[in-house]
Amino acid sequence: MNEILVLRCQLGERDALEELVRAWHEPVRTYVGRMLDPGRADDVTQEVWVAVVRGLPRLKDPARFAPWLFTIARRAVTNRLREEYGTQESSSEAEETAEPPALPYEERAALLDGLAMLPPREREILVLFYLEDLPIEDCAQICGVPVGTVKSRLFRARRMLKERLREESQ
Repeated sequence: MNEILVLRCQLGERDALEELVRAWHEPVRTYVGRMLDPGRADDVTQEVWVAVVRGLPRLKDPARFAPWLFTIARRAVTNRLREEYGTQESSSEAEETAEPPALPYEERAALLDGLAMLPPREREILVLFYLEDLPIEDCAQICGVPVGTVKSRLFRARRMLKERLREESQ
């Protein structure tokens, strides 16, 4: 279904673009929101969609839309983090002013807090693999690393998250 939708977008169908955005906006927003705080996620998500609209005509293989989309999202997140680390404002000040998202369950909140404490590489791979349900091969393509590296990062990230959650429960 995504392939046909992407092809329709490449042919200039406005309705197809709206449908594509509707279908993929929330997964992109979730990924970006997990990598950044909620205040910055909306802006970066919009940047991702601008890049998608500009780059969609050049996408050669519509079947690879999801990895291509998340690669764009990853670059947008990385660019935003680089910009912010280059300024005088510290990232810890920005994190203190961000409001935590309202979560219905205590366990989910603890899990998301633990996820937020992980280093970006480990957090990213958990978000892509578990929350976005992308296969390891797509995660490797998005992150620009070999499949073995993705597996190593997943192992390390799961172990780190487990340790963080264990510390929090004590």
